[in-house]
Amino acid sequence: MAQVEVVRCQKCGREVAASRSSTHGSQVLCEDCYMEASQRVQTCDPLAVRSAQHFRKASGLEGTEGLTELQRTICEFIKHRGRVTVHELYTTFHLSPRHLENQIAILRHCELVRGEKEGDTVYLAPFE
Repeated sequence: MAQVEVVRCQKCGREVAASRSSTHGSQVLCEDCYMEASQRVQTCDPLAVRSAQHFRKASGLEGTEGLTELQRTICEFIKHRGRVTVHELYTTFHLSPRHLENQIAILRHCELVRGEKEGDTVYLAPFE
């Protein structure tokens, strides 16, 4: 029986089969960390907004329909609070910065959440 080579992810420390790891820059990463590092969603992307609007309209999706459970939960949290900082979302949902940024970008593309600046503080608020 062949022995499987195991490597340790240099970001999260999880051991994975070498065949299920990827290199990003000089780091060996597990699939989850690689996706997080390489698949950043841009927040301010007019084409992504247009695409999301078109897809949601064509699919008959309204409000939080079609979102993941996490996206729905974040959206409802923001709606319930009226507005929140990104720091409040980090401490509430315990997500990595990149993962949270991606979720916020998707909600912004769907025009469910918007950013608003007050002084030096940026808040996320319902799009309404």
